[in-house]
Amino acid sequence: MTVKRKSVKRNLDRKPKVREAMGWGNSTLYDRIGNGLFVPPVKIGPRASAWPSDEIALLQEAYIAEKSQEEIRALVTQLVAARKEAL
Repeated sequence: MTVKRKSVKRNLDRKPKVREAMGWGNSTLYDRIGNGLFVPPVKIGPRASAWPSDEIALLQEAYIAEKSQEEIRALVTQLVAARKEAL
């Protein structure tokens, strides 16, 4: 799965919204991040983090499509790499 970013406004979602979107609790969210099955948050301040909404949408689609863990890990890797290329 290749990550294609459209020229759209990117929003940052805080943890409560991400947890609601994915239907997960805190432990599951951070367990999936630790296992490479979800993107880590980005720092938006000294004590604040958030997730790019377009990345959350792509991961929702992957989970809904019942992609394998390997496919989801590959997507997460691509999304994190694309963050560095965004500038």
